[in-house]
Amino acid sequence: MHNYELTVVLDGKATAAKKTAVTKTIEKVIELGKGKLGKVSEWGVKDLAYKIGKNTTGSYIFFTLSIEPSFVKQLDNKLKMEENIIRFLVVKE
Repeated sequence: MHNYELTVVLDGKATAAKKTAVTKTIEKVIELGKGKLGKVSEWGVKDLAYKIGKNTTGSYIFFTLSIEPSFVKQLDNKLKMEENIIRFLVVKE
């Protein structure tokens, strides 16, 4: 297992329910890959450097993960299909 960091950007106007739903979805995906979810922290709403769609602000959520390298591509595909996520980045620690 390798350690990764995942940063997810939601719409700046995302409700607490949407943030919770996205967090639970990511937890389930990590469990399916037999990985471990570490620290989860909300960074709050920040201005985006450029517009993404109609969004000028984004709500950031940061995760630390332990997953197999072969599962990263599957995680990437699952996150692309999530409609509430406007951007994400997975980085190996």
